[in-house]
Amino acid sequence: MTSATLPLFLLTFFLVSLTPGMCMVLSLSLGMTVGVRRAAWMWLGELAGVGLVAVASVLGAATVLLRYPPLFTAFKWGGGAYLVWLGIEMWRSKGSLAIPEVAEGAPAPQRAQLVTQGFVTAVANPKGWAFFIALLPPFLDFGQPVAPQLSLLLSIILSMELCCLVLYALGGSVARALLASRSNVRLLNRIAGTLIIGIGLWLMLD
Repeated sequence: MTSATLPLFLLTFFLVSLTPGMCMVLSLSLGMTVGVRRAAWMWLGELAGVGLVAVASVLGAATVLLRYPPLFTAFKWGGGAYLVWLGIEMWRSKGSLAIPEVAEGAPAPQRAQLVTQGFVTAVANPKGWAFFIALLPPFLDFGQPVAPQLSLLLSIILSMELCCLVLYALGGSVARALLASRSNVRLLNRIAGTLIIGIGLWLMLD
C-alpha cells in the first residue's frame, strides 16, 4: 500500500463499517436492550470473526494471484462489478431495516453467548466475505512481504469496525428513531450506494 491509496482505503472501509449491516444492527439492538457494557462482549466475537474473514480472504486470494498473475485483472473487474451492482441495489433499496426485538423481562444473555453471537454473525455474513475478497487484494503490493501490510490494514479495519460498533450501541435510541423513517434510510442507502459505485469503478479502471 502506498501513501496515495491509504486515504481511499480509510474511506472505503469506514463506509463499509458504518453502513447498516448485520453486525451493526446487532450492536444497535443490544445497545438498546442489554446496555452498552454487556454489548461489548458481542464486539469481541465480532472483531475476531472479521479478522478471521479478512486474513482468510487475503491469503486465499494472494495464493491464486501469485500463481496466476493474469487472474489479477479479472479479479479486479469482478470485484469492481460486484461493488457497482451492490451500489445500484442500495439505490433501489426500499429503505427497510429490521431491528430484532427482545422480550420485556427476558434474562440478559450470558457473556459467552454474546461472544459467540458476534463471531458467528461476522463469519456467516456472505457480504463480509465478498467485501474483503473484492477490496483487500487491490490495496496490497504482492511484490512486497504481505504480512506487514496485512497487519497494518487489519489493525485499521478492526479499529474502524470497533468505533462503528460503539457508535451504533451508544446511539441506539437515536438511531432507532432515525432509521424508523423510510425516507432517511433511503437517503443513507443512496449516498452509500453512490460512493460504493465510485469505488467499484476505480477498482475496475485502476
